[in-house]
Amino acid sequence: MRHFTQFAALDWSGARGLRQTGIALAVACENEAPALVRPGHKWSRAEILAWLEARADEGIDMLIGFDFSAAFAFADHGAYFPEWSESPGDLPGLWALVERICATDPHYEAHSFLAHPEARRHFRHAKGDTGDRFELGAGRLRLVERHQRATRQAASVSNFNLVGAAQVGKASLSGMRLLHRLRGRIPLWPLDPVPARGPLLVEIYTSLAARAAGMAPGRSKIRDGAVLDCALAALGSPVTGMRGPLSDHASDALLTAAWLRAIAHRRDIWSPVPLDAAIAHTEGWTFGIL
Repeated sequence: MRHFTQFAALDWSGARGLRQTGIALAVACENEAPALVRPGHKWSRAEILAWLEARADEGIDMLIGFDFSAAFAFADHGAYFPEWSESPGDLPGLWALVERICATDPHYEAHSFLAHPEARRHFRHAKGDTGDRFELGAGRLRLVERHQRATRQAASVSNFNLVGAAQVGKASLSGMRLLHRLRGRIPLWPLDPVPARGPLLVEIYTSLAARAAGMAPGRSKIRDGAVLDCALAALGSPVTGMRGPLSDHASDALLTAAWLRAIAHRRDIWSPVPLDAAIAHTEGWTFGIL
């Protein structure tokens, strides 16, 4: 099994603007309480990219989880965007397509992709504004999302849906621009082999960490330091000593960094039964879903 010395969790945002209150980054070292990177700082996506590139340059043995989807559904129709001639055939191709269409969008935003005449057909943009390729009900789901729902491990939503507080489509598109730039710098599991040393990226779902810490489904957001420390203790982690209010973005990052440290040694986490090579190259997988 690969040994990591540090574990990072990135709570992401796809909102417009240079700096985002919804971005938080935390790191858990081997035997220490997780800590926020630059606490109180309002991150830009460019700064997060620079921080990740620095980890690659330093060769730190760090497992890095990001809280957005690396891909859209592919397996259900054999394509990300059926009937669109430019629809790519794998994850790097998808990231390159998003980047090409969004090249002039500032701050790693992706509104140009959602305004593209072919791309926009596949998304639910607002109530009453559903593209003709958006499937009724929950919308298209990746295999990992269908599996986690069927096994009640989690209840993620389609990233073709852009409506509601739980939507992740915009964050995923802006995240794909990030992954495009990190390609060849930091490997992504399970698309790439796990390297013998250096950093590794994985997709995470912060609700998994909250559930592992005993938080009830649907009530996983923590906004108090003492509650966060109780959750950390439930994971066997040293506690932060924080008291009073804190943002749920900060608590998500802190708790998930500790959770990554707690589960990364488990062999079953790295070989979920439904995952195969085709899924790894087209849809990816959420770390921690078995």
